[in-house]
Amino acid sequence: MAKYNDLDMSKWKEYQDISTDSLWIIDKRDNSGAHSGHYHGNFVPQIPHQLFSRYTKKGDWILDPFMGSGTSLIEAQRMGRNSIGIELQYDVAKEAHDRIITEKKEGINSKVVVGDSRTCNIADILGSIGINRVQFAILHPPYWDIVKFSDDPNDLSNCTTVDSFLKSFGNVVDNTMNVLEKNRYCAVVIGDKYANSQVIPLGFYCMNIMQEKGLLLKAILVKNFGETKGKSNSQAIWRYRALSSDFYIFKHEYIFVFKKIT
Repeated sequence: MAKYNDLDMSKWKEYQDISTDSLWIIDKRDNSGAHSGHYHGNFVPQIPHQLFSRYTKKGDWILDPFMGSGTSLIEAQRMGRNSIGIELQYDVAKEAHDRIITEKKEGINSKVVVGDSRTCNIADILGSIGINRVQFAILHPPYWDIVKFSDDPNDLSNCTTVDSFLKSFGNVVDNTMNVLEKNRYCAVVIGDKYANSQVIPLGFYCMNIMQEKGLLLKAILVKNFGETKGKSNSQAIWRYRALSSDFYIFKHEYIFVFKKIT
């Protein structure tokens, strides 16, 4: 098996901080340094940290086609990995870039690109920095329209139907997998949605798309989350609504890990 991380298995007992369980309970967000939870919808830095520890080596290149506030690039930089982030909104990309460079690490590259990950030529982006493949990809798309991130019609959070959302997500997957090195890994971080009195299982829909595109499913991880900004200071109200109705309050999201085998 090709070596895809820096773990020294002669010291395996020392890696107590690396999770090997499928249930991730993260009690508190890492807000150290350039990390910030102010951007609505960004994931906790512990997610990319765990994934990069298991599936990448120092010096590898990581691609994030839904960069947002730059969490994955900040974490990659800290861990000695190179990274490329693509973000649709210029203002968001600029703010992320400004925070990423506050932790600039000598010899490590962190490139921020403004563009539409469905259609931009990622191969050309890689070529401009002298590479043709990445060794890991992390995809954290909008959870459809739960949060509207912009007024841009190209924004996946503005898709009018779940089918159009999944089609756009599939386009990003195609564009991303074109540059992922064979026999390396990628991850999708996604949650579900409740609408019209039923659960819309966005997570499993996205998982199915990845499998249909020939990726090998390696793990289904479930991560807890506490209160969201949308439900902040209203836990009692939501509990009352749940008790008086027939639904459960979402307290989880999925992390699907895949291997590119073709």
